[in-house]
Amino acid sequence: MKVRRTEIEGLLIIEPKVFGDSRGFFLETYNHERYAAEGLNEVFVQDNLSYSQRGVLRGLHYQKPFTQGKLVSVIQGQVWDVAVDLRTSSPTFGKWFGLFLDSEAKTQFYVPPGFAHGFVVTSETALFSYKCTDVYHPETEGSLRWNDPDVGIQWPMNFEPQLSGKDAQAPLLRDIAKERLF
Repeated sequence: MKVRRTEIEGLLIIEPKVFGDSRGFFLETYNHERYAAEGLNEVFVQDNLSYSQRGVLRGLHYQKPFTQGKLVSVIQGQVWDVAVDLRTSSPTFGKWFGLFLDSEAKTQFYVPPGFAHGFVVTSETALFSYKCTDVYHPETEGSLRWNDPDVGIQWPMNFEPQLSGKDAQAPLLRDIAKERLF
């Protein structure tokens, strides 16, 4: 596998080795020993699967104090995946990084604790997989508004996304209490 670091410390793009022939393909989606050798020594305790239609935007979510690192990938379809740095002591606080993830390339994206995370579906449908370093604690979940002008995420869409009620009401970064940040 090939691991690429991004300009934001902690975010990793992982390109697994895919073995394909006329019958299809095989790839190892996770191997603790191999990932640890590349610096990703997390213990994943919960796996999630999300199915969505084109235009559904999920996020931007985080948990505190029960922080979650997430290893994400797309099993079917394509999404634009985004992480926003919420670590107040980081030189990239409030900065975002985004990339397309799809079932063809099979790329994975690691988002460590301290980030808000979300995605929008850009294909007809998408099946999205998350490996998480902590279980979901709804009482500690926080959200960041997907279109916060101070963050300035450049979503690759020319339509209004479909949002949950919670995501539509998410606060701007400047309105999130400091103790809710990292």
